[in-house]
Amino acid sequence: MRAAVLREIPGALEIEDVGIDKPGPHEVLVRTVGAGVCHSDLHYLTGAYTTPLPTVMGHESAGVVEAVGPDVSYVRPGDHVITCLSVFCGECEYCLSGRMALCAHEDTMRGLDAPPRLHQNGELVHQYADLSSFAEQMLVHEHAVVKVTPDMPLDRAALIGCAVTTGLGAVFNTARVEPGAVVAVIGCGGVGLSTVQGAAIAGAGRIIAVDIVAAKLELAETFGATDTIDAGKVDPVEMVRELTGGGVHYSFDAIGLKQTARQAFEMLRPAGTATLVGMIALGTDIELPGVDFLSEKVVRGSCMGSNRFRIDMPRIVDFYLSGRLNLDDLIADRIPLDGVNEAMDALTRGESTRSVIMFD
Repeated sequence: MRAAVLREIPGALEIEDVGIDKPGPHEVLVRTVGAGVCHSDLHYLTGAYTTPLPTVMGHESAGVVEAVGPDVSYVRPGDHVITCLSVFCGECEYCLSGRMALCAHEDTMRGLDAPPRLHQNGELVHQYADLSSFAEQMLVHEHAVVKVTPDMPLDRAALIGCAVTTGLGAVFNTARVEPGAVVAVIGCGGVGLSTVQGAAIAGAGRIIAVDIVAAKLELAETFGATDTIDAGKVDPVEMVRELTGGGVHYSFDAIGLKQTARQAFEMLRPAGTATLVGMIALGTDIELPGVDFLSEKVVRGSCMGSNRFRIDMPRIVDFYLSGRLNLDDLIADRIPLDGVNEAMDALTRGESTRSVIMFD
């Protein structure tokens, strides 16, 4: 099968032929239909994060089950599925307490004595996030997929595999925004726009979108933002405080920089909560003014929207099919696998919300 392989960090992806094994116990072979190009993948290409090499990248995807291994009861060939990197074991403390996104899922990987899921010329090729969706097929544990209705278009379903679940989940599950709350979202890429939509669905009274790209701010307005701030022209913290008369109840950093994390904290009103959604580079420390904690401000992280993806994703599909969630305009373009590096370059320039690789 054709796949996008990362061989050097920093580096670009190379389109190569990679072998894929047959499904073993509790494993599912999926024909990839759509795979979103996410900023998280870009972090590994630039060296902000590291991964064993060579690796087939990609983690935001949807497709059709082609085959199942022994002991699989959840899906069967022909089922439409969304993948999720929050693979869960179902037995650890985090799974049993409803915090499946934090599961280490070691029991869902193949052992070192087993043949690798992906290989090339007899050598191991690593799976990124236990998925590797920049490939024509994926071989994954059954706890990495959720069944969805065939009515759901799979190019848009792919976005639910990461960006949409992360953004909506940060609002619904992590921060638990209540109706009437005042919200600010820093960054209007795929995750940020999903956060804006989540806040709108949750009934937030005011939603302030912050970015430096005018086109993204315009898009945020169509997704539910009541106000927009161009952070390239004004101080976003000062502007948020001015617009709200003192700060927001909830802020979300959907970028993942030291500066934007601090901005998210500083634009809170007393007792407000800042949720850090974007991936912050390894080795980055965040400094916050200690006196602000006397006003009971809170800063917290969010792992993939604190999701319980087999519950959350079908609900998100229902939001889309009922017209309450806009996924169509999240997709900037649909590209072949060969265009993945150009899509990564567009992310680097801040020009794109989501490019989706189409395999059908």
